Amino acid sequence: MFKVKTSRLIRGALLLVILQVALLPGIAQAVAVDPPLDDSALEARAQALFLDLRCLVCQNQSISDSNADLARDLRTIVRERVVAGDTDEEARTFLVDRYGDWVLLQPPLKFTTWLLWFGPLLLLALAAWLGLGVYRRRGRREEKVESLSAEERNQLKSLLNDADDG
Repeated sequence: MFKVKTSRLIRGALLLVILQVALLPGIAQAVAVDPPLDDSALEARAQALFLDLRCLVCQNQSISDSNADLARDLRTIVRERVVAGDTDEEARTFLVDRYGDWVLLQPPLKFTTWLLWFGPLLLLALAAWLGLGVYRRRGRREEKVESLSAEERNQLKSLLNDADDG
């Protein structure tokens, strides 16, 4: 009986080790790191550019912070442009020409992006305007309520007294 339990335990442990070894390549791939440039000055420029560019998949992260495949491709493109001798502005322009102003974490203020910059303020102003209109309308309704006449007050008192007596 003791041999049966031991062999089951060994088989279970062996199965667990096999599963861990089988899953190891997937874990290693998940933490893949881009190879940096050999020149540390160029790599520093590329890293600074990464912080200005948006991951088009994650949308609220820079390509420096994102692990998405597209972010990795964009980092590769930036490194290639820096090695090719492009200035920072030329590298940014290269990506903006291909992906639009959306690729920049802080799009420039121009006619085509004014809604990005001022849209939230316009929505806030619209909400305040609507809220103020509702508040004013409610105030007007309350002003229209007239006080009770003497006869109505007497009727109300008699009804309340009848309710208390009953």
